[in-house]
Amino acid sequence: MSSPAPAAPSPTAPRSECTPAPVAFVRRLLASREGGVILALGLALAVGFLTRVALLIFAARDVSWNLSLVAAFAWGALFDLAAALWWAAPLGVFLALLPARTFEFRLARLAAHAGLVAILYALLFGTVGEWLFWEEFGVRANFIAVDYLVYTTEVIGNIRESYPMPVIYASLFVASLAGYGLLWRTGGPAIWLAGSAAPAKRRWRAAGIIVLACGVLGGGLRQAYIPNFANNYNRELAKDGLWSLFAAFWDNQLDYDTFYPNMPADAAFERMHKILARDGATPLTTEPRDLLRLVRHAGPAQQLNVIQITVESLSAEFLGRHGSKDGLTPNLDALAPQALVFENFYATGTRTDRGMEALTLSVPPTPGRSLVKRPNNEHLFTLGSVFRSKGYETAFIYGGYGYFDNMNYFFGENGYRVVDRNLVVKGDITFANAWGACDGDLFRWTLREADRDFAAGKPFFHFVMTTSNHRPFTYPEGKIDLPSKTSGRFGGVKYTDYAIGELLKEAATKPWFKNTLFVIVADHCASSAGRTELPVERYHIPLFIYAPGGQVKPGIVKTLTSQIDYAPTLLGLLGWTYPSRFYGRDVLSRAGVEPGRALIGNYQKLGIYQEGRLGVLKPVRDAKSFQYNPVSHETVPIAHEPTLIDDAIAYYQTASWLFKNGHQRELTDAERARLAAP
Repeated sequence: MSSPAPAAPSPTAPRSECTPAPVAFVRRLLASREGGVILALGLALAVGFLTRVALLIFAARDVSWNLSLVAAFAWGALFDLAAALWWAAPLGVFLALLPARTFEFRLARLAAHAGLVAILYALLFGTVGEWLFWEEFGVRANFIAVDYLVYTTEVIGNIRESYPMPVIYASLFVASLAGYGLLWRTGGPAIWLAGSAAPAKRRWRAAGIIVLACGVLGGGLRQAYIPNFANNYNRELAKDGLWSLFAAFWDNQLDYDTFYPNMPADAAFERMHKILARDGATPLTTEPRDLLRLVRHAGPAQQLNVIQITVESLSAEFLGRHGSKDGLTPNLDALAPQALVFENFYATGTRTDRGMEALTLSVPPTPGRSLVKRPNNEHLFTLGSVFRSKGYETAFIYGGYGYFDNMNYFFGENGYRVVDRNLVVKGDITFANAWGACDGDLFRWTLREADRDFAAGKPFFHFVMTTSNHRPFTYPEGKIDLPSKTSGRFGGVKYTDYAIGELLKEAATKPWFKNTLFVIVADHCASSAGRTELPVERYHIPLFIYAPGGQVKPGIVKTLTSQIDYAPTLLGLLGWTYPSRFYGRDVLSRAGVEPGRALIGNYQKLGIYQEGRLGVLKPVRDAKSFQYNPVSHETVPIAHEPTLIDDAIAYYQTASWLFKNGHQRELTDAERARLAAP
């Protein structure tokens, strides 16, 4: 062991008369064993402040430059301190455990310096992570970040392929040393180490105070206390990244009845029955808390194959027909005149699993995690179950590893044949990145699966999920005029459009082509950030239904439509009569009869958008009404609109109840037998 160092000057020596009182107070705090905790907290607060400034600069055009920004920084400092206390408390206990004269030894002092550098490195690393997350999503850490921690293979691979990580690691190390050099010049570390000797009683008293502060502030603070600023960017700046991450992990499911406005359950179901009765369906049960009904369509039913291409992050704004001048979707733009195009189609959420949930289950986006990732999500009533009741083969085809977001389990346990990257031979993959095989490979697998079902004499419904329009935005070179990776999102969109064009060309050579509907729909938009709590324009996505055999007449549907309406609208185009537990409506049968509506949400806020009006439900039992301008995207608070809000409550409350109580299920054998009886 190293020998004790020479005695250091007493840190408690009388202060010079010219030393300001606050400085002397700080020196006295540092000149103790818990001084290391004070230094760590100071570093955390400084880095938290600088992180907030950096994010403010990045979002300068979107934030509101008013007093709410000052409030955001004040709240942010409070959350920075609370988050720092959570990891400072274990550090305080650790320092209390060390013997009184520990830091008189050179090795111990070196370890203390290295520990402070490591803390600064971790803080700066978190800042880089927050910057990249904000750049992608426009918010602090949330459910997406929690999922990224769970699915490390894809996420770490994506990060390595998207960013020069060795350069980032090295730069952070240099920045940490430079930052610590500045801290060293203040004399803080030297003051701490010189005055760190303390008897056990004092050490444990100080550690107890730190733990108590952590319990009071860290345990009592909630993000719900942050004011509802008019601009959501300002509210996001008021958060702390680490705190938000753990808050998202803790609140991954929100009980609707506990946190949201509600009405008596029977009243909510009665209202929901009235909403659904507008479609003219016949109830199939006398149970008041069951939505089972018979949807009828006159005329001959069509037995067409369906290939549903669900495109990753395809915002409507990327398409030429929606005003884009970038030329990213030449194939889709050329297809539009031959297809039935839904111009006012909206995603229900901001994640792939939310899109899957809505397109497959036709249910509102209930709070917390999507049903795709929740327990007890087997044997649900799905679009696939309706197709299988008509003798179809159903398959989920994905270019990545389907364990991500629980996709394989959800689709597999709900009757779909699963085909993903893990189930094809290596020779079937010509290009791949961390997220999956390129869309060209995926579509080749899709054609093969269609050939297989056709050869077996079975009609088919395939849910195809793409990955190429996702960071790191890499794809095979030479396919489009934008280079891989360096073109970013534009390259991802244009390559996916190219791959869809190639799919349709190859499909045209198949014997099943003219008896097939091709659906092109997005899972969600490329960006969900906005000034308002639910920026409606960030949910606008395309939906094309193309029938090369002419079974569906091309045209434009202007009715406001949501992803939950896709399943009943598709089945309406097929002319099917079927039992249903769907929440959506066949918008083509209601076109011109009544205005449309869209259900949109994120993991906390639940919205209903209807002809320029937006109703939002949120914790804790709060509801607000807004006027929304679809041209300027301006959202203005208005007086409470009870009809709009009560409709929203009926949708979300009943959907939460049905899943929670196991009633959002596939038809039982007894129900099928009753339906089959004359």
